Amino acid sequence: MTSLLAQAGNSRAEIAEATCAGKFLQGGIPLRTRWLMLALAAVFLGALGGALFAPQPAGAVSREMIELQQTVSQILQAQQDLRSTVDSNNASLKTLVQQSLDSVNKLNGEMNSLQKSVQEVQANTGARIDTMTQQSQGFSDNMQDVQARVGKLAQQLTDVQNLLQSIDAKVSGGSPAGTSAMSGAGPGSSAPPSAMPPISADTLYQNGLRDLTGGKYDLARQEFSDYIKNFPSNDLASNAQFYLGEVSYAQNDFKGAIASYDNVLVNYPKSFKLAASLLKKAMAELEMGMKASGTRDLREVVRRFPGSDESKRAQARLREIGAAPVSRPSPR
Repeated sequence: MTSLLAQAGNSRAEIAEATCAGKFLQGGIPLRTRWLMLALAAVFLGALGGALFAPQPAGAVSREMIELQQTVSQILQAQQDLRSTVDSNNASLKTLVQQSLDSVNKLNGEMNSLQKSVQEVQANTGARIDTMTQQSQGFSDNMQDVQARVGKLAQQLTDVQNLLQSIDAKVSGGSPAGTSAMSGAGPGSSAPPSAMPPISADTLYQNGLRDLTGGKYDLARQEFSDYIKNFPSNDLASNAQFYLGEVSYAQNDFKGAIASYDNVLVNYPKSFKLAASLLKKAMAELEMGMKASGTRDLREVVRRFPGSDESKRAQARLREIGAAPVSRPSPR
């Protein structure tokens, strides 16, 4: 560009000189000089047009390329930063999800441990309740036996008093028959002991209860069986039959337990062990997988013995197996 302007300046200077020289020439400008001037003018105009219409210099293009590269670099850098941010967020989210899963797994483990502990507590509580129930039943049986014995003693005391009054009356009347009556009373009084079995009913019954609570099930079975065999009409015979079912239940012989409980329900309709026999029969049926009959018998306990301890235990067992609760009849 500078060289073109310099050439144009030189052409201008030559034209000016030629003009000045023409002023001193009297005969005009020669033809060769004119052609030279036209050529210079054409060169000048071409240089001026080239300067005006020529493309931008390489420096400007290079600068735009640099700016474009810088813009592209910035975009790439921004993309890289965005990718790093996304990766970091994904890593954080993955960590949070893993921590949540660990917390859920830990909570599930704790829940399982808690459930197992609750089941163990329930099992231990149920075993303790059964033991306490057996002990309370034993105490109740003892009270019944004591009451029966007191009644028998009272009757015997009345008989003895009547006998003494009769003897006194005969002695005071001077009748010789009194001696024969007294001599007859002696052998008669000694006859019942000779007819008694070698072991008393009370001793045999108490031994059976002691061995049952002590875990000596085979011995308890034998003692209660002997009690039923030797004292079938005794007031505690139904209790002995019930405890035979308890022995079988404790030994996981649920079929034998059901048979013993049925004997109480069928053969002793006035027994104090009816509610307990029906309840334990239902529980033995559930242990054998007989859910329908077990549920039916539990509801029968609630229906026949409302308000009793057996009824409350039956309702609790119905809730445990998911059976519908027994609806109590509305009072009229």
